[in-house]
Amino acid sequence: MRTALVIGTGLIGTSAALALAGRGVTVHLADHDPEQARTAAALGAGTDEAPDGPVDLAIVAAPPAHVAAVLADAVRRGVARGYIDVASVKGGPRRELEALGLDLTSYIGTHPMSGREKSGPLAASGDLFEGRPWVLTPTRDTDTEVLNLALELVSHCRAVPVVMDADAHDRAVALVSHMPHLVSSMVAARLEHAEEAAVRLCGQGIRDVTRIAASDPRMWIDILSANPGPVADLLADVSADLDDTVRALRALQSSDEDKRREGVVGIEDVLRRGNAGQVRVPGKHGSAPRVYEIVAVLIDDQPGQLARIFADAGRAGVNIEDVRIEHATGQQAGLVQLMVEPQAAPVLTAALRERGWAIRQ
Repeated sequence: MRTALVIGTGLIGTSAALALAGRGVTVHLADHDPEQARTAAALGAGTDEAPDGPVDLAIVAAPPAHVAAVLADAVRRGVARGYIDVASVKGGPRRELEALGLDLTSYIGTHPMSGREKSGPLAASGDLFEGRPWVLTPTRDTDTEVLNLALELVSHCRAVPVVMDADAHDRAVALVSHMPHLVSSMVAARLEHAEEAAVRLCGQGIRDVTRIAASDPRMWIDILSANPGPVADLLADVSADLDDTVRALRALQSSDEDKRREGVVGIEDVLRRGNAGQVRVPGKHGSAPRVYEIVAVLIDDQPGQLARIFADAGRAGVNIEDVRIEHATGQQAGLVQLMVEPQAAPVLTAALRERGWAIRQ
């Protein structure tokens, strides 16, 4: 691939353009808002000047509701040898294109499974997709050259290609992305009018659950409007679980011993099923999840503290598998949770204590 046209210079489009430009591809940028395309160009994502002729690959990074129209226009104008989109739903746009009677041999639907809570070109990054799955949904009609161009794009973005059926993809993202986002938003909505004294007690748990609720509502309306059925089906299942859980909690309030026992069974059931589902979430680098030991270190909120901890862990020959930070309420301090292999935990604990770090048991 020598040339590309990115149509839509938001977070995903600009990030893909930055990755391609960084690998020597000549990237042309287009957007319904010319100022946004100029911003992306100023960031080094390419040029906002139109190409002289057909490019190798056109990448449509428009909202799902507009993908079919933008793609149809690009195909009719013959702007590229191959066409892809990067929308978060795949079945609907393809059916719309088929209804328009277009020859889809030069098109393949794709979806990079990466993003941020922020949107727009200023939030973009050339390494946004690194190590992340990038779904490709070819059909029997897809031209091999177009599939190879899409795979080359994925390679340039250092993502991991995953081939799926379009409708299977839409059911999957409803489960792992769209439904969780709505649940996160519903939990966060409980905080909107909560008493200030209660909100000040927020810890890492509520931060984890509500983090994705900070995303742009307009963007999510576009996404959910393109995949409402599978998301509604999943929320109906969640609703049934909520009803059962509410009944179990009410039973725990009863003075009747038998009802309280039923309540305990109900709560234990949902918690155990939650445990069983959570262990299926892929672990580091997409491998099977592993159990790590946590070494908790108290630190001051000052420059260089994390660098010192990581350097001391390195000197001890211990690899940090993951890290979390819990900030202390009302204090310039926090608790850094270093996740390591179980056999490495005593080694790291002793090494950090020797270097003066305060370890929380």
